[in-house]
Amino acid sequence: MNAKQIQWFKGSAEKAQGKDVGKPRRARHLWIAVLAAFILPTPSFSAEPSGSEEKKVQDIVVQAEKILTPTRQADETVYTGTAVTRKGIEAQGPRASTSVYETLRILPGVQVESPDPFGLAAEQQSIRVRGVRGYLGALTVEGIPNYGGNPIGPRDYIYDMMNVESLSVYKGAVPGDIGTGVGSRGGALWLQPRWPQDEFGVRLGQSFGSHSYTRTETRVDSGRLGPTSTKLSASYSYTEVDKWKGPGKVGPRNNANFMVDQDVGQWLNAKLWINMNDLDQNLYRPLTYQQTRNLSDTYNKDYNSVRTGSAAKDIYYYDYNKGNYNNSDVFAVLTIKPWEHVHFILKPYYSDEDTEIFQGTTTRGGIIQKRYRDIDRTGIIGEVRGTLEPFSAVLGYLYEESDMQISSSNYGISGMNLVYQGVGVAATTGTTYNHSPYLKISGSHGPFDWQGGLKYFRFEDSDSQGYTTPPPRYVPVPAPDLDRKGRTYDIWLPTAGVGYRFRPDFSVYASYGKNFIRPYAYMPLISLYSANRSTFRAAGVSLDDLFQGYDMEKSENVDVGFRWNTAWFELAPTVFYAKHKDLLTTVYDPRVRLSYQQNIGEASGYGLDVEANVFLMKNLTLFVNPSYTVLEYDKDITYQNKTFDVEGEQVVDTPKIMMRAGMLYKFKDLELIPSVRFSGKRYGDIQHNEKIDSYAVVDFGARYQLTNFLFNNTLKISLDIYNLLNKRYVSLINVSDDSRGGAASYYAGSPFTAIVSATLEF
Repeated sequence: MNAKQIQWFKGSAEKAQGKDVGKPRRARHLWIAVLAAFILPTPSFSAEPSGSEEKKVQDIVVQAEKILTPTRQADETVYTGTAVTRKGIEAQGPRASTSVYETLRILPGVQVESPDPFGLAAEQQSIRVRGVRGYLGALTVEGIPNYGGNPIGPRDYIYDMMNVESLSVYKGAVPGDIGTGVGSRGGALWLQPRWPQDEFGVRLGQSFGSHSYTRTETRVDSGRLGPTSTKLSASYSYTEVDKWKGPGKVGPRNNANFMVDQDVGQWLNAKLWINMNDLDQNLYRPLTYQQTRNLSDTYNKDYNSVRTGSAAKDIYYYDYNKGNYNNSDVFAVLTIKPWEHVHFILKPYYSDEDTEIFQGTTTRGGIIQKRYRDIDRTGIIGEVRGTLEPFSAVLGYLYEESDMQISSSNYGISGMNLVYQGVGVAATTGTTYNHSPYLKISGSHGPFDWQGGLKYFRFEDSDSQGYTTPPPRYVPVPAPDLDRKGRTYDIWLPTAGVGYRFRPDFSVYASYGKNFIRPYAYMPLISLYSANRSTFRAAGVSLDDLFQGYDMEKSENVDVGFRWNTAWFELAPTVFYAKHKDLLTTVYDPRVRLSYQQNIGEASGYGLDVEANVFLMKNLTLFVNPSYTVLEYDKDITYQNKTFDVEGEQVVDTPKIMMRAGMLYKFKDLELIPSVRFSGKRYGDIQHNEKIDSYAVVDFGARYQLTNFLFNNTLKISLDIYNLLNKRYVSLINVSDDSRGGAASYYAGSPFTAIVSATLEF
């Protein structure tokens, strides 16, 4: 163990044994984000970074308000994604204000599930994109990657969506210059910030709702300040609610954001983004499959409100099952325009995560386990963008250093107290590195549009020295069999697309792209080895031997579709096919008679996504977004020396049929938005023994706007009702793609929920 790791471990152990056990720890680095606002040059600039200009199909019916539009990033010629507009974000109500994923419910082929109706449940949320788990995808803000570890993937709950102008979604092929962080097998999301506005403005909002829900929000835009043309914005929101079942709260959630936009002469623009988010929550308790069979009796089952003094019972005490999630991010976008057709862009960034999650476990008769994440990422993206008609080109490079200190600690239950019992699993590492150069070229010739790109991704993992913490002192003792050697993983990622415009309102396109996700799920492998250490050592197997079977997951994706826009309707169907390789899959090792995960699995996916808007009248729009998704295992799975016949079966937690549909009706200053979301049947195990029935949930929104309210201000009043008919159903399934019967956790969907909001803008 190196000096840095020992120092970190000692600090964690001393804190764990102190009097503040169970009290969430705040991030140590928030001051960096605040200080950066004064240290970084206020000339904050953003040239035309990829995504800053969303070129969209011409809106033919100008009276209609769109919630989805085709999208392509700057310098693209082929539409390969879909943008959820500000209208689309607002149409989904307050739950879409605190969670990026909640804004995606309206999209075909995207499955979003959560036990919480308010978009506040942090990691107790599931998203699948064309059947692929969403945490294997990418999320960026202006191209800056957002992700963490344990689990890997995006932290979608750290932004307030009032600071986002639009959200672009790429479900298949991902253009080479779209930021993918550590992987995009589950698609890619691009958040376009709502940068400081040209005019002075203030937004004040207040919401109240079911289960003592409250949300207060404010945003101030300075407008252009004097001859310097400086523009500033600052926002803050506070959100809190009681859990809809059981004791405890989800929240408070505090979010603060600060942005600067500064022009320097005619050739430089600089932008600065600072975002800080802190969330506390008591967790929802999952159900077993048997409990889902009788939701009338188990629907409200949750954690216990009082302690009994019995360890076996108190692992279900609500305040022993909670989390604190603290994140801060700062980045700058500097765009230099020395010539009309050439732009240079620099995006330095820093991200910090400080999270603690307490959960009860049945291990050793009942203990409380704390998972801890201390993650720091520092990086920079450099780009050159140029145009020479009819060609456009982007050449860029991403470099990132990451330091992830991830561990778990054990606490015994002694009467009414918790007693520290050492580190359970430690995955401390040194500094890891990401390198990713990329190139994209695009152009048009008559009705033909085309583009092609190539990205290289290289992940340099670090050495990790293992140790144990034996009782009674729980001090670190080196354990060579727990050491891990650093490895380097790399991959080439080509993309290509072509489109043909038969008429101004009708075009076809096809795209191809290779996606990936870097190795992940380190903690489960380390945990299994540690729990069976004597067995592995007797067989001469070290932890490093197990990690030799880890690799990148890969997928190849093909999309073919058309877009047809008329005065009466917009239709955009997409047929897709994907081949997934080297998936993390459980295998049986006869040497130790145990099973663990290795990257050997394969799956195939295909289906159809449809986006459709029908303009029945100038003030009435019908939207119907159905999808058909097949994601199948390509071969049988062996577990504990038993082979499961699953070849050709649908992957767990993946409904074949889904649909999002509704209407937008506007009469003068009143707007009504009824909608329905349907999910077909799915399964919680690979043998399809644990069937979860299909369901349909009806939502309703109403908006009323008073203009010229109090000196030319605008007052917006809204009512949002989720699960209008109070349908009881199973929402989230927490499961791996190769899970067998009894391994999945199930969460009941939230009941009837109503929220009333008022927003004053001036």
